[in-house]
Amino acid sequence: MLGALLANNKAYERVSEFLAAEHFVDPVHGRIYQAVARRIEAGQLADPVTLKAEFEHAGVLDEVGGTAYLAQLGTAMVGIINAGDYGRAILDTWLRRQLIDIGETVVNNAFGADPELDGPLQIEAAEQTLFNLAADGGTSGGFITFERALTDAILGAERSFRRAGTVSGLTTGLRDLDAKLGGMHPSDLLILAGRPGMGKTALATKIAFGAAKALLAEARLNDPNGVPKATVAVFSLEMSSEQLATRLLSEEARISGDRIRRGDIGQKDFDKFVQVSRDISALPIQIDDTPAITMSALRTRCRRLKRTKGLALVIVDYLQLMRPAAGTKPDNRVLEISMITQGLKALAKELAIPVMALSQLSRQVENRDDKRPQLSDLRESGSIEQDADAVMFVYRDEYYLQQKEPKEVGFEGSGDKFQASLTEWQQRMEKAHNRADLIIAKQRHGPTGTIPLLFEGEFTRFGDIDLVHSEYPD
Repeated sequence: MLGALLANNKAYERVSEFLAAEHFVDPVHGRIYQAVARRIEAGQLADPVTLKAEFEHAGVLDEVGGTAYLAQLGTAMVGIINAGDYGRAILDTWLRRQLIDIGETVVNNAFGADPELDGPLQIEAAEQTLFNLAADGGTSGGFITFERALTDAILGAERSFRRAGTVSGLTTGLRDLDAKLGGMHPSDLLILAGRPGMGKTALATKIAFGAAKALLAEARLNDPNGVPKATVAVFSLEMSSEQLATRLLSEEARISGDRIRRGDIGQKDFDKFVQVSRDISALPIQIDDTPAITMSALRTRCRRLKRTKGLALVIVDYLQLMRPAAGTKPDNRVLEISMITQGLKALAKELAIPVMALSQLSRQVENRDDKRPQLSDLRESGSIEQDADAVMFVYRDEYYLQQKEPKEVGFEGSGDKFQASLTEWQQRMEKAHNRADLIIAKQRHGPTGTIPLLFEGEFTRFGDIDLVHSEYPD
């Protein structure tokens, strides 16, 4: 293959996309290939004569006979038409050597070479290494014709045209959010962020619930006993599966979650609780409450779920509780989060599904008079903001107003001033009561803006809200 490159530089076009210098078993051949590639990409001629000057004084070719070896490679050329096949043979043998190395590492770890890795972690580390090899050394990918891309775009538009509500992606269960996003689309990474107490998990649960209901309704459109073709995967790193299910039941049955936990419910409430659980038990939702799950384990479980039951949406609650892939040791937390967000984006593209990840905000929000979050408030914000296709913030003014209630004890001023301050606070509280704002700060494929939502704190329930009432609807 090197002879073909030296005889005719056009052969480089057949191998440049997938072949690299490190793929050669002999480092000398790798150096020659690297020099050839550098000259060709600079628009210069690469042949035994032009390369002779480069290698003559470096001494790189001394062990193979000096620069005369370049002429020897030239005489070994059979023809440039087979250069692509020769290149793929070199890549294939490199992949096989990497697999041998991985196999040796797996065997050594199994015998206890790395005491920090127990059995499950060894499996994760091996899977991650194989995934990296497939991503870095595979020959998949490349160009897609514009005609095929246009066909895919038309099919997406057709789905939007045929679906009610003009939503081409998977519905969120929230009318105004669907209108803004057009639903959740395959390969998109969506970030839902907010300070503690804003209702991130409640909103994510609402979205998971809405998507699952849509999948079930679609399956039962023509068959009352139809089974959904895909499911919603919720990775709950903060709450247990039981707590998450209790929250869903509280929302649907409209019984306070606090009352459920304390057992402060009557027979009528309990009967309603049981009935609602029967109604929603068929929803295609899978919950994984493994704490501090690694990126490699999450990826493996999603692939398995996609293969066995189908997968339509992944929700991760929340980003900062995840760990990078087993066997990797990032230098700092920012790099660690960057690896996780890149892994989630890669997962969304690989499985062609939307992935929603919840994220915490930094405390600097609390130090401002205006508590509305901004993109710069994202913890380790650089990688999160960069990798995400959409970034949304949950904000509830009522949460902060509750902390500013005027107290007569210690109030500076007369009784009239206190009463005026209290009245103003009550008016603001009344306006903010049961209200939440979903701020779309970034959207790669559409507009940004703020969506008002209904929030019932007693049931931790989000819903659509109509701010303008019309007696004559269209």
